Amino acid sequence: MKNIKLLGLIGLSIFISSLTVWADDFDGSRPLLFSVISAMECTPDNGCRAATIESLDLPRFLKIDLNKKTIGPVSENDSRPDSVIERMERVDGKLMLQGTEDGYETVRDGLGWTIAISEGTGRVVMTASGDQVAFVVFGACLPL
Repeated sequence: MKNIKLLGLIGLSIFISSLTVWADDFDGSRPLLFSVISAMECTPDNGCRAATIESLDLPRFLKIDLNKKTIGPVSENDSRPDSVIERMERVDGKLMLQGTEDGYETVRDGLGWTIAISEGTGRVVMTASGDQVAFVVFGACLPL
């Protein structure tokens, strides 16, 4: 019985220390690879519907650099400019990133966005809202 309790305590210690190591991956010391998995588009008239990543003009993979406070395409062939992370804060085990985008110069398409990264799992929910439209993007992050 003592051996079972000891093994249980050792297992619990290993589990807790691995969670601490995982959380350290999101401390800003290393860039993150953000993989976009699925997306939804919502409007007042049509409600919410699934959207393709291509229809939203999103790259499949993004690099989040917390030191530089930028988010941009991973591919060097992608000419889209990086987005600036204007605010970062840790809240309830999530790393929250926020910013704004002006979009295309000749189109009134500016929006504000928030990215919530779970420090425990790396799962991501990104929301963005503009003029009569909102987007919800689901994905996951891994440290680079």
